[in-house]
Formats: sequence, structure tokens, C-alpha cells
Amino acid sequence: MAGHVLFALFQLALTLAVLVQPKNQSGFISIDCGLVDKLNYTDETTSIYYTSDANIISSGISHSISSKYKTQTLKRQFWNVRSFPEGTRNCYTLDASRGSSSKNLVRAMFMYGNYDGENSLPEFDIYLGAKWWDSLRFQNASDIVIKEIIYVASADYIHVCLFNTNNGTPFISVLELRVLDNDAYFLTSMELLARHDLGLQDGELIRYPDDMYDRIWTPYNSKDWKQINTSLPVDQGSSSSIAASSFSFITFPPFNVMRTAAIPANVSNNMEFHFMQSRDNVSIFYAYLYFAEIQKLQANQIRQFNIFVNGDIFIANASPSYLETSYYLAIQISPWLNIWINETDRSTLPPLFNAIEVYMAKNLSQSQTQQTDVDAIMSIKSFYGIKRNWQGDPCTPQAYSWDGLNCSYDGSGPRRITSLILSSAGLTGNIAPDISNLKSIEYLDLSDNNLVGDVPSFLSQMQFLRVLNLEGNQLSGTVPTELIERSKKGSLNLSFGGNPNLCSPEGSCKSSKPKVAILLVSSLAGAVTLLAVTITFRIFRKRQIVSICPVKLSAHSRINNELGLRKQQFTYAEVSRITNNFEKVVGKGAFGTVYHGISSNTQVAVKMLSPSVQGYLQFQAEAKLLAKVHHNRLTALIGYCDDGSNIALIYEYMANGDLAKHLSEKNENILDWKQRLQIAVDAAEGLEYLHTGCKPPIVHRDVKSQNILLNEYFRGKIADFGLSRIFPDDSDTHIFTRIAGTPGYLDPEYNMSNRLTEKSDVYSFGIVLLQIITGQPAIAKTEEKSHIVQWVNLMLPESKIDDIVDPRLEGNFDKDSARKALDTAMACVVPSSLNRPKMSNVVMELRQCLAMETAHGVRSKIDFSFGGISGESSLAR
Repeated sequence: MAGHVLFALFQLALTLAVLVQPKNQSGFISIDCGLVDKLNYTDETTSIYYTSDANIISSGISHSISSKYKTQTLKRQFWNVRSFPEGTRNCYTLDASRGSSSKNLVRAMFMYGNYDGENSLPEFDIYLGAKWWDSLRFQNASDIVIKEIIYVASADYIHVCLFNTNNGTPFISVLELRVLDNDAYFLTSMELLARHDLGLQDGELIRYPDDMYDRIWTPYNSKDWKQINTSLPVDQGSSSSIAASSFSFITFPPFNVMRTAAIPANVSNNMEFHFMQSRDNVSIFYAYLYFAEIQKLQANQIRQFNIFVNGDIFIANASPSYLETSYYLAIQISPWLNIWINETDRSTLPPLFNAIEVYMAKNLSQSQTQQTDVDAIMSIKSFYGIKRNWQGDPCTPQAYSWDGLNCSYDGSGPRRITSLILSSAGLTGNIAPDISNLKSIEYLDLSDNNLVGDVPSFLSQMQFLRVLNLEGNQLSGTVPTELIERSKKGSLNLSFGGNPNLCSPEGSCKSSKPKVAILLVSSLAGAVTLLAVTITFRIFRKRQIVSICPVKLSAHSRINNELGLRKQQFTYAEVSRITNNFEKVVGKGAFGTVYHGISSNTQVAVKMLSPSVQGYLQFQAEAKLLAKVHHNRLTALIGYCDDGSNIALIYEYMANGDLAKHLSEKNENILDWKQRLQIAVDAAEGLEYLHTGCKPPIVHRDVKSQNILLNEYFRGKIADFGLSRIFPDDSDTHIFTRIAGTPGYLDPEYNMSNRLTEKSDVYSFGIVLLQIITGQPAIAKTEEKSHIVQWVNLMLPESKIDDIVDPRLEGNFDKDSARKALDTAMACVVPSSLNRPKMSNVVMELRQCLAMETAHGVRSKIDFSFGGISGESSLAR
């Protein structure tokens, strides 16, 4: 057979009685999205019972469409919508009531109706589980778009997810699921393109209760056709067959569809049906053609016709049986479908055509997360009341796995959760028992929460666990001996410091406390924004001074009152003694010098302010802020000196200086990838605290690698708050201020508009993260790499991750971790602040990167020790 026709599957022979319609809606899920809770209703036309989605999904916002579009003919299901302005992925979870092998009809319907008053038609994607289903586009605000698919569930639930593609806010009007018989239709996954009753009058449609599966049959009319009908029942089957008996489909159209048909308006004419898909790609069409003779023929009458599909003969001499349904399945590879039905020379009557369904094959086979892992993580979510946007499948799609999770993606089997990162997640109570059901977990981080109780023994029995971090909680009792033994053997990286009442088996609780980190202050920041001169003069008049700080001034009392400080107060003589007469300079800046010192056997850094208006204003701003904020990822203020003309701030000492020094090409000691990620996480956590932990929030305004300081263990802290701004009110989203910051790190949007937001810090941090990844400076000397963002953008299309990551690492890093870090950095530096992530999201992404690298390092160590014959480390491969 020529052309694109692959095969003609048959006129199926099934002599069946008319199927009895069910009296209930078993296997139906009918959701009116955005409907107010407890306002469920029964549709007057179909008798379908619709429920609100208020208790089905935890995200999104309910809206009513504009009254302009609530016409008398608009079904009630379209009066409301649920929109999803937050998050990239928002999912409904539907119960596949007949189990993982059930075949289902899933239908989503959308009508914009200017629900948001913006008159802006959005575009977004819909996914079924982890697989892309389709893209949503609208012609106008009253356009109703319906997406329907036949789908075999791979679990006892089905996820329907809306994805934000940055082209408007996703929304949905109606979501429906109908359970089909398992032998319905030919394929396991097919997307509906068209379903028409060719004898139906315009403006009508047929669905439940006429169609027991609630398929929606719409009219398709041509000016060259006319409609005929009968009131007699049409059996769903014919007496002749050319098909194998294994193909037994029982999803014939309902009686009311088959009792009507179209015939040529001019008896000498033939019939034509044309369909072209809106997509550009060539698809495989599955066209179900339905025929039934509905006119009682006389002895001398013959109705016989040939069917052509895309120009090729498909069925010859077709002659439908009286009041019995026959159908043919045409399979075509083509972007279009053209059907011609021509009467034969023997025929005395024109052809007729009752109904057609057109589907497109969809490959929706997917490896979802192992069900036991899904059950466990959902129980953990419920146990702690986790508010993260944990929706849909935890591990798939891979690019949108849940925040704080990493999964296995090797092979075609179910995905397994391999790491769970809930650090600083506000967890309370005991360690959740369902963690024991995450059988493939390798990395578990529960640090910096408020967990109490014992360390459970089940953690010792998690055979794949390689990293366990319980630091910074209120756990008590004794760490299980088995965990300690595994840690000694090197198969487990165990951390449990910062739990005052938690003891190791052979030691006291005090031994588990971490050492106090001692910090070094970086060189001072660049230019400080000048305040209004008149305000400055008023400050000095109040102090009755000519020089910056007169000797006779009662400084301590004033600073305590004005700045709210409760820190140690030093005289200039004490500062001189602490610094051994300012012997060792550890940093210099525009407004002073930083000296090394020792106070009470503790190393400190002393920032001496130069006598200038700018220096004093920076001193005032930084002291005021550090008196209010306390976080282990921010430099801590120990004390201050305001003694005559001598002004100083005394900080903890950071033994390894600033990050910029270690990323410099001149530095011989190269930070490894894990160290870099840890520093990135530390700095991100500090910024997250300023943005979300402070009320009102604080914007640093000068995030750069010189202002990230490293302690003796190469842990990072944010420093230098002289340019920081506190929002006037907790509800404010931005303030207008003079531009301040460092070239190369400065948010271009802030630079153009003077509009300062938290996202300005996110941009600057993105530059720092790119430096950490690439080893490149923010602004290079060479013209082809003038700015680090431009350089990375030039590299991305053609380069592998190895070409972008700092070559001094010599490939010793987990590539997936590096790619994820790079994606996070590039998301931070997009031009529009609205499209940048929040620092809380950045923290989550970087913690996952660190978890991936940590697990990679542990695997490498084990591979090297137990690698079999070759004994080769994966780091060397």
C-alpha cells in the first residue's frame, strides 16, 4: 500500500448489546478548580458532581473570572480558576482508584476570562507526571482550551502539573479523571486531537450520561453535507471481521452518537474530512472511524464505498450493517489527516459517516519515584509540617526535583531518594521515624533545627548512609555506638556538635561541642554613599566638635543610647595594647586599616576608622546593624572604641582572610570543589538570614568575594555592613536610595532605577558564585572577557562544564553538582529582578550541590579502597 498508510486495522466484529449506562459516577473525579470550599454542586445538564480543589492542593490562589465573560451559555465549571503565581511547578495528585495498571481518561480545561484584570493571555505548560503533555496558548479571553489524554497510570496516583515558563501565570479551570476499561483503545498513552459526532447539529454536544465514560463528542459539519438520524438503538458491534480476536475494544461511541450520520448534500458527491494539527512536528495519528447504517435499505438499494486516507486506498467496498457499529483504525505518520469516502460503481446510495476520533501517540512511560520512598517522604512532610512547595513526584522531572532532595537517575527503574537536606528548616520534635523507610539514603542533613530526644538506632541500620549531620539541635542522650564505629571506619561522615546534652559513648557531652570559630575582618568596603550634608552637620553640632571625635566626649553612654549597643567597650589605650601598638596590618580600605590583635587570649580584628565624615557614617551604620543581628554566618562584633578622635570596631578574627584572595590566580593553595561549595552555602545562609530572618529585612548592598571571610576551617561569613540598608517596614518590597556597591557586582537594575530590593543582593551573590565556579574575576582585564556574566554566556552554548569550571581543579569535582551550581548562579544574574530566585531558594539549591559533591567524595573514597581488581579511584577517572 502506497503513501503514509502503515496499516489498516480492521473492521472489528463484536456483536454486543447496547451497554447499560451506570447509575453512579464510580471512577469519576470532577474538580472545579478555584471553587470556594464546601460549595460543591451537581451540574444541571450532565448530573456530574463537581467538588472544590481547596482541600486537594495546598498552593495557588482562587479567582472568579470577569463578569463580562459569565454569559448564560457558559458552564458553571468555568466561573472560577485557580492560578499559581508562586513556584515553577504546581501539581494536583489524582487517585488512580483501580491501581497502577488502570487506563484513565484525564482532561484539563482552561478559560482565562480575564480573572486577574490584566487582559494579558498567559502561556504555560502542562505535565502528566514527569513528562511534558502540552503547551497552553489562548486566542482570546473567552477561549476554552481542552486537553485530554488516555493514560495508563504507573502508580496508584496521577500527577497533573502546571509549569511556569515565564510567559504569564499558569491557571486551570477544570480537572477531570474518568476510569476506562483496561482493554479500551489500542495504545496505553494517546492525546486526543479531535472527537466528532458528524451528524450532530451545531451548538450541541454529547457527554455523560449518554457516554458512560464522559467522552465529549462535538459536532463537525460541512456545507457539502446533510444530517440524517434514527430513533432506533444502534448495537455496538458488526457481524464481519478482518481483525485478530486479541483486539477487543469495547469503547464504541454511545447510542446517541451513532444514531446520527452525515451524507453528501448532493447525492453524486463524495465526502471529505480534513484535519491538520497545530504543531510543527510530524506525528503518528490514530484515527478511529465509526460507521453504522441507520436507514432501512430496500432490496434494490446498496450503500457501498471506498475509504482513502491521505490519498491511499484504506478500505475497499465498505458496507456498514444496519443498526450495528463498525469501526476502522487508520494509523498515519503525517502532520495532516485527509479522509475521502467515495461510493463504488455498485452503490445506489451515497456514503455515510457517523463519527471519528483522532489521537496522537504520546510516549509517557516514565520512571517515577519508588512508592515506598514517596510514602516515606510524604509522612516526613506531614510529621514536621513542612511548608515547602513539595508537589508532584519527588524526583521527576529531574530538573524540578523537590527542594532538599537528590535522587538516583541511573537506569530505567524507579527513582530512589538518595539525600535529604532539611538544614535550618525549622523542624521541631523528634527525628521522624519514617526516615528509616528511605532505604537508599546516602546523605542526611538535619542540622540547625530544634530537634529533641534521642538519636534513633535505626540510623545505624541505614546501610547506604554516608553522611549524617545532626549539628545545632537540642538532641540528648548518647549517640548510638554503631554510628560512632562506622564513623571511625571511614564509611560514615558523622557530625553531631552543637547539641549540649548529646554525648558520644566514650566521652562527655562537652566533647561534642564545636570549637568557637575566630574570625578575620576583611579590608574595608569601597565608597560609602554620602548622607545629606545638613544631616551630617547636625550630628557634629550635637556632639559640639570640630574634629571627628573630641577627647572630652562621653562616648560610651551616647553610643549605647543611640545605637543600642551592649558590646564590650574599649579605650584607645586598650586597643593599642590589644594590637601590640598596631603592629600587624591585616587589611586596608578607603576608610581605615584593620589590625590583628589578641584580647583575653582570643584573636580579634580591629578596624580603625579614619577621621572623615564617611568613615564615621560607616562606623555608625555597621555598629547599629551588628548590634541588632546575630547569626553564625555573619561576622560578630565583639566591641567598639569611641575615644576622642579614635574610632574602632573589634571583631572576631578570620584566620584565612577573604574569599577573593583564595580565588586569585596568585594564590598557590587552591580551594577544592567541596570547600568552594561549603563557602557558597555559608555565605548564602548569611544573606538569607538578613533577608528573611530580620524583621524588617536588611539588604547588604555590597556582596562581593572580598566581603566573604574564611575562618581556620575555611567556613565563610558575610562581612562589612557599612552600606547595608534596613527596610523601613516589614511589608516593604523595595526602597529608593542612591547607588552604592562595587563595580562588577552591582545589580544593573538597581544601578538604572535606584530601586533597591533583596534581589539586588541575589544578583551580587550570583557574581560571587560564578567566581567560585570559574575562578574568574568579576571584571577581567582582557576585552573579550570584560565581565564574568558575558564570559559565561559566551561559553555556555558550546562548552562542557569542564571548560567553565576553574581549570585549577583539574576536573576533580562532581559534574552534576557543578552544573547545578552554574544553573543557580545564572538564575541569580538574570537582568530582571522578578525572575531571580529568593536567597532561600538559592540556599536549598546549593545545599543540594554540596550534598551531591559530598556523596561523590565518599563514593570515590570507597571505590578507591574497595574498587576490586583495578583499585582505581573515581576521582582519577
